[in-house]
Amino acid sequence: MAQAWDKASWRSKPAQQLPDYPDAARLGEVERKLAGYPPLVFAGEARNLTQRLGAVARGEAFLLQGGDCAESFAEFGADNIRDTFRVLLQMAVVLTYAAKKPVVKVGRMAGQFAKPRSAPTEKVGGLELASYKGDIINEDLPTAEARTPDPDRMLQAYLQSAASLNLLRAF
Repeated sequence: MAQAWDKASWRSKPAQQLPDYPDAARLGEVERKLAGYPPLVFAGEARNLTQRLGAVARGEAFLLQGGDCAESFAEFGADNIRDTFRVLLQMAVVLTYAAKKPVVKVGRMAGQFAKPRSAPTEKVGGLELASYKGDIINEDLPTAEARTPDPDRMLQAYLQSAASLNLLRAF
């Protein structure tokens, strides 16, 4: 029988990619702050996607997923969001015509800020540094300070995700 889900159930599961934040107190503050923020995706949106993915599983629709491997804070902007969305829509038009089926479009955007790594460290210019794990965790600059996990980056990721979703919902 499946376990009941709750918002902290993930903490009891094995995890290979969680960052080691040096300031546990600050991490707790950020987690509590984020827990009080509104959801980025609403229950009705999740139910709608579940139904549409069911159509894909039954062969009644085609799934198109696209976007960046990982978003960056530096490249955030309305033009980048719009351009990525436009490419997805253009691809969907071609697929709809070719497959003669509806296309379920899933964007890797508005929250795709983490990058799993195969090793906890990497060599950069002769220095052994913590691996860059995406802008939600640390910076890609080749310094020990930049590579230190910073929980405040989760707040910036939330705000950029919310702004991106706001723009996407307007299309």
